[in-house]
Amino acid sequence: MRRYSAQISLFGIILFVSVCAAAQTPSSALSHYRDGIKKVGRGDLDGAIEDYSRAITISSRFRNNNAKVEDKESDDITVLDPFTANAYTNRGVVRYRKGDFEGAKRDFDSALQIRPSLAEAYLNRASALKELGDSEGSMADFNKAIRLKPELYEAFNNRGALKHDLGDLSGALADFDQAIKLNSKSAESYYLRGYTRIALTNYERALKDFDSAIKLKPELAEAYQGRGTTLMYQGRFDEAIADFSRALERNPDITWAYFNRALSWVIKGDETRAQADFDRCVALNPELKEDLLRRADIARGIRGKNPNIKVNLSPVNKR
Repeated sequence: MRRYSAQISLFGIILFVSVCAAAQTPSSALSHYRDGIKKVGRGDLDGAIEDYSRAITISSRFRNNNAKVEDKESDDITVLDPFTANAYTNRGVVRYRKGDFEGAKRDFDSALQIRPSLAEAYLNRASALKELGDSEGSMADFNKAIRLKPELYEAFNNRGALKHDLGDLSGALADFDQAIKLNSKSAESYYLRGYTRIALTNYERALKDFDSAIKLKPELAEAYQGRGTTLMYQGRFDEAIADFSRALERNPDITWAYFNRALSWVIKGDETRAQADFDRCVALNPELKEDLLRRADIARGIRGKNPNIKVNLSPVNKR
């Protein structure tokens, strides 16, 4: 599947940071759970998985310490501790972040077997299903998460992103509007809505959304990428290049910022800088090489006829 040059991404993978323990939850399970949260914060994802796995093992079984040693009742027995669903959910989030979407889905499945009404697990599983190519299953899980917890703005963000990807732009816009209504401080909601407005060619309102996102979260690289793309479509290439550069200062791995900045340099006639961005873009995603070459040739042709013309150089999103 080809993506837009104004790339849109899913958000809202939720990690539980509070402890909702049942009376029988062993303290050692809680300790590993808290250690897992700390390790996620430090970026130690493998260590976090190990701690969550220990929390799951411990909280899923207990020993009857009051029974005699020879009593069969002293054996470990499996219990359904609601706390374990949180541990499965968190481990699934970490596996998702590591790119193990199958493993993440299995963990979210396990969480929902224990707590079938856990909206956050549906939200997270929906994101994993999207990465696995199951858009229908993903949409069903987003819908379920919203029915269970209508105030979960991340679910509206993610469902909106999926609708955008499926071509339902009006539906996507409605979901982002609702996400912002629920949480007006969500920079991601504004930037996602901005990308949808780019697709609807409503550039002025897109700029306002990206400005709002940047005001709320100045370090959000994707918001600068989106604003730069909007400015490029308006023919404001110097401003666009400045925003693509800001995006890359914050995240040097945004492929589309290199892609779009390369095209902007071509339009401005700076082939040396365009080639440098071309090389970086292709190094990050070799599949974009032919598309970027073709669009660079189009840009050169347009530049030769009228260097001030407003152009739309975005890739067509073919499904």
